[in-house]
Amino acid sequence: MIIALLVISIMTGVVGVNSISLREKERAYAAREEELLQQIAAEEARKEELEEFATYTRTKKYAEEVAKDKLGLVYENEIIFQETD
Repeated sequence: MIIALLVISIMTGVVGVNSISLREKERAYAAREEELLQQIAAEEARKEELEEFATYTRTKKYAEEVAKDKLGLVYENEIIFQETD
């Protein structure tokens, strides 16, 4: 009888220690999950911005801006003003 109580007490102690360990792991996993969900949200927002930019780069307005800014091109009847010191 005493041996049975001793065995039950030891098993209860082991289960209690394992329970505490599992709770700590659960908290760590919950924190990691929250971090990953935030990363997913940030990447989805970035994806949306990239899709909008990809759509914008296919417009005539974007082509005109690049031609003016990078290549210095202008329309025939367009007048360019330059700043002087």
